[in-house]
Amino acid sequence: MTSVRSNTLQKAMLPKAGSTAVMALAVLGAAFGMQVPAAHAAGAFDGYAGSWSGGGTIQIADAGTERIRCRGTYSTDGSGNNLRQSLRCASDSYRFDLTTDIRSNGSSVSGFWSESSRGINGTVDGRVSSGNVVARVETNGYVASFNITTRNGKQSVAIASPGPIRAVNISLTRGN
Repeated sequence: MTSVRSNTLQKAMLPKAGSTAVMALAVLGAAFGMQVPAAHAAGAFDGYAGSWSGGGTIQIADAGTERIRCRGTYSTDGSGNNLRQSLRCASDSYRFDLTTDIRSNGSSVSGFWSESSRGINGTVDGRVSSGNVVARVETNGYVASFNITTRNGKQSVAIASPGPIRAVNISLTRGN
């Protein structure tokens, strides 16, 4: 956002936006980490297309741990190196709708994400290797890191942040 009013609104929302960013990271993490067999020279996101769902926990600094559930749809281009993800997640105290557009170039991944209900967005940068992703997500000066492992149609996502959302751990399964 470039207007003065928009910047003021963003600053007023920063603590909540930071919390949302960490939750968004948890599901964003599901978009990364495809294990590609050595004999198959496919793109990093080959095989991601389809529906994903699952759940886990989120640790909130002043409120303890809550359960979180997620459902999403992934689509890829013909190269398997570009991924679009639409994901909806909810816990007892949070809900968000996340869209990501991510691309891989060799072992590097980068892209953008947006969360529509709060009007926030940011960037994704990291590395992918043998089904593992280590990346960081940024928005408005807020940064969080995540690690994702994908094996046999299942993904585990672990998020770490110094903000109000301290940890997120999610397991997702790709449907048929």
